[in-house]
Amino acid sequence: MSKVGTDRERVTSQQQLTVDYMQMAGHRSNIHGLVEIDVTDARERIRTIEEETGTKLSFTAFIVSCLAATVDEQPHVQRYRDWRGRIYEFEDVDVNVLIERETDGDQIGIPYVIRQANQRTIRSIHDEIRRVKADTTNRPEARVARFARRLPGFLRRQIWRLPQWFPTRWKHIAGSVAVTSIGMFGTGNGWAISPTNYTLQLTVGGIGTKPRLIDGELCSREFLSLTATFDHDVVDGAPATRFVQRLCEHIEASHGLDTISTE
Repeated sequence: MSKVGTDRERVTSQQQLTVDYMQMAGHRSNIHGLVEIDVTDARERIRTIEEETGTKLSFTAFIVSCLAATVDEQPHVQRYRDWRGRIYEFEDVDVNVLIERETDGDQIGIPYVIRQANQRTIRSIHDEIRRVKADTTNRPEARVARFARRLPGFLRRQIWRLPQWFPTRWKHIAGSVAVTSIGMFGTGNGWAISPTNYTLQLTVGGIGTKPRLIDGELCSREFLSLTATFDHDVVDGAPATRFVQRLCEHIEASHGLDTISTE
């Protein structure tokens, strides 16, 4: 017996755009790197900051800051190639993040762009994420969504070709790199692989505990599962590997967290 959904159960324009996005992103030459990063010291530092300041610090803000710092050092990972073969390389690192927010009684992930993250402190990134998360007002549907929902499917999906058509416009609307998280929707470790329309995207997985040999002693440590996805048409394997190595160094060294208490 079939069941017809109500108006509330219909696919929203945001959901339809997400489906279109995933279909178009799946045609890119993506390569994925799955890594485990020791975040024991970073998480301990975040807990200490919370005790000292009385304010929680977003782990996502820390990851965004480390990503932006690494891209600032190796900007070739946010290059884009347009349909004429021209290369665009940006100075500002604009990070598109997925922020969980209550909308119409449901918890959903909202894409939001942290501008110039390479010039920001972790605290300022944290504060911006918290402001967006706390904003429960019903905003008018975005102009691009209103326009797109009226188009036939094959035309609507062309919106996601913006990175190849107009990279500068794409950065203005959606940022230059992206961070998405599956950790916000569950617990435990594990990776996720997702198609992306960005030259570089990080997918933050769960955190699990496992042993690690440190100075000859076996210790229990916390490891973050992280997936780094690159557009292989723009970034070759060796530069991608060097980028991931440097990103891991920043995260394991608790980059930017040592100055939090004095801000």
